[in-house]
Order: sequence, then C-alpha cells, then structure tokens
Amino acid sequence: MDSTATASLASLWDEVSGTQPDPDLWVVIAALGLALAVVIPHGLWRISRNAITIAHEGGHGLVALLTGRTLTGIRLHSDTSGLTVSRGKPHGIGMILTAAAGYTAPPLLGLGGAALLGAGRITLLLWLATALLLAMLVMIRNAYGALTMIITGGLFVVVSWLAGPQVQAAFAYVVVWFLLLGGVRPAFELQAKRARGGAGDSDADQLSRLTHVPAGLWFFLFHAVSLCSLIGGGRWLLGW
Repeated sequence: MDSTATASLASLWDEVSGTQPDPDLWVVIAALGLALAVVIPHGLWRISRNAITIAHEGGHGLVALLTGRTLTGIRLHSDTSGLTVSRGKPHGIGMILTAAAGYTAPPLLGLGGAALLGAGRITLLLWLATALLLAMLVMIRNAYGALTMIITGGLFVVVSWLAGPQVQAAFAYVVVWFLLLGGVRPAFELQAKRARGGAGDSDADQLSRLTHVPAGLWFFLFHAVSLCSLIGGGRWLLGW
C-alpha cells in the first residue's frame, strides 16, 4: 500500500512539475482574441473585471502577509470593487508595499504565468492558480466574495482535474492573456475617475500620503508595470 501511494505521489509530482507541449499558434492567437473580447467591451468588462479584482485584492493580501502584517479579511463587491484589511503599522515599508501591490498584482501575475507557459509548465500554472484561489477563499468575509471565489476556483479545479491537455492549454493561455490585458485597464479607469473628482481614497492617494510622492507618479508606476508586463508576457506567449 505504502509503495503504491508513494508511486502515485511521484507520478502526480512528475505530472505537475513536468513540461507539456506548447499549443499551436492559432490556439494562442484565439486565446488572445477571447481575452480581448471580455476586456474591451464595457458590458462584458463589468463582469470579467471581477476576476481582476480577485487578483488585485489577492495581491494586497499576499504582500501584507509577506511583509509581516496580519491579514484579517478580504471583501469582494458586486460593483467590482474590493477591500483588503490587515493589521500592523499604519506606515512604513510594509504598508507601502501592501498598498502598491493591488494594481500591480494582475499584470505581474500575468507576467509570471506567461513565463511558466513559455517554459511549458501548463499544469504547474493551473495548480498554482488553484492553490492561491483556495487559500484566498479562506480569507473572504462576505457572501458575494465567497460566491465569486467558489465559481472561479471551481472552474480552475474542473479544468485542472478533468479537462484534457488541449483544453487545459487553451484555458491557461486565455487566463494569462486576460491578466495581462485586464491588468492595463483598471489604472486608467481609476485615473479618469479621479479626474472627475471621484475615488479620493484610492490606492494611489494612500501611497501619496504614505510616501509624500504625488499620486501621479504612482499612476505612472502602475501604468509602467502593466504595459511592460503586457509587452514582455506577450512576447513569451507568442514565442518571440
């Protein structure tokens, strides 16, 4: 029994850590088109943006933990806004990195995903994403957030466990393209909202108060990270 279990675990590890063949270029291009189709039209973006909010708030939460803060909860709202609450010093490098992690998380996750796909690690990408979603679900503190996480995490579980290699590859490429493309739009939307007199307590404004650096420079950072991630990640995905 022990040898059988050990062999099964070894086989599972080989599957997760091993490489898978790259999909055909037309699959990569189709995945790009599908990602664009849910990012550009306003109606679909209002729905798909929930996934970007998951990455955004997850970024806040993960960096809060990595910098020694105590993560107390995450809330996801139906208007695609979110709130991550952590305890610790109200100033200092930990608070600054936590505040800066939100708008940079989706494109950086996309860049990391593109690196894994470029290396042929499709299964590893799907399992890592599933693990992060399940870990984040534990910290959700509202019903809509829990529902969103269950649907998203459930989709990853189904694809990771039940789908064939071709479907897994196509799904992984759509997800990564979506993070890279969807990671660009929110900072521009926030900047436009601030120009109209709204969002006075945005991440950029909080960072400005924490660092005494103008909010405009933080927006420059958000744009630079998202656009550079899109360019770099896109090159990996397309094999350039």
